[in-house]
Amino acid sequence: MRYVMVQIPEQPAPPLPAQRSVPTSSDVARLAGVSRATVSYVLNNTGAVRISEPTRRRVHQAARDLGYVPHAAARSLRAGHSRMVLMPAPTVPAGPLYSQFFNELQWALSRLDYTVVQYGSVGLQGDEAARAWAELRPVAVLVPGSGLGPQGVAVLKRSGARAVVTLGPERVEGAHALLMDHSVVGHSAGAHLLARGRRRVGVVMPEDPELELFSKPRLEGVRRALHGKDATVTEVPLAYEEEAAAQLAKGWSSLGLDAVFAYNDEYAMLLISALKDEGIRIPDDAAVIGADDLMLGRLLRPRLSTVHIELPSGQELAELVDRAVRDSSAAPETHGVLGATVVHRAST
Repeated sequence: MRYVMVQIPEQPAPPLPAQRSVPTSSDVARLAGVSRATVSYVLNNTGAVRISEPTRRRVHQAARDLGYVPHAAARSLRAGHSRMVLMPAPTVPAGPLYSQFFNELQWALSRLDYTVVQYGSVGLQGDEAARAWAELRPVAVLVPGSGLGPQGVAVLKRSGARAVVTLGPERVEGAHALLMDHSVVGHSAGAHLLARGRRRVGVVMPEDPELELFSKPRLEGVRRALHGKDATVTEVPLAYEEEAAAQLAKGWSSLGLDAVFAYNDEYAMLLISALKDEGIRIPDDAAVIGADDLMLGRLLRPRLSTVHIELPSGQELAELVDRAVRDSSAAPETHGVLGATVVHRAST
């Protein structure tokens, strides 16, 4: 067999697409017919300089037409610090109530010209997590839950963080603290059941260990409400699973309970469904109260009694962050921010 060698001429590489130049503030100024300083004042939302509304609209329109966005790093260099507020992702499951709170907070911070970045600290805890957060050089850090210690606060401040704010059950030295005492939730539920004539009260304890930060204080709150009242409190472990609730309902009569605080509305709805399947009447045989005041609880039959949890507004917390950033030498503030009010409905 004969082989013929054919030389294939080299093909020139296709030309790379022309790189479009990155628009600058000078381009925006030229298109809008204003100075670069005016562009900076408008796009950085500077309130110290008065700019007419038509000029502001013209600058914003020019920036949109050119696809221009301010350079965050350059702005940080000019200001001496970033405008980034870092929020580590919660290590505990965040329900609808907390999701709404964090959304309001992010919106309020953005209105104050901060950029909110959520950080997923998977596998990192406490001071080790603080070192990872510090690498991003945020101007402020909002830490939900517990675990951050004084050393972690110091690491963040040495990296340039002007404000460290914790949202949890205890204050941390050097940080602003928003104290969330969940025992008031359990106390409100226990006092309500007591007032309804219930004396053998169960408290659902989720089997998810990450929820102990909330469930244990709520249990203690119920115990405090019933202390010295000729009443008993029984812990009722429960996984958030339909089968687990069905098993609990089958053995309900052996518990000897006439009421239950079900930790939150989701566990309450899970439990009520299982109890009704076993022919247990709500509230005649067992009064049930949840917490969080979710819309679904109002649609349940019987309508679910609940503890409405009052959190600070996102605007209030955003203003605290801004205040702390502006005056980083001020003494840390401590605020108790969690309130609780019973909403009485048909399930109790």
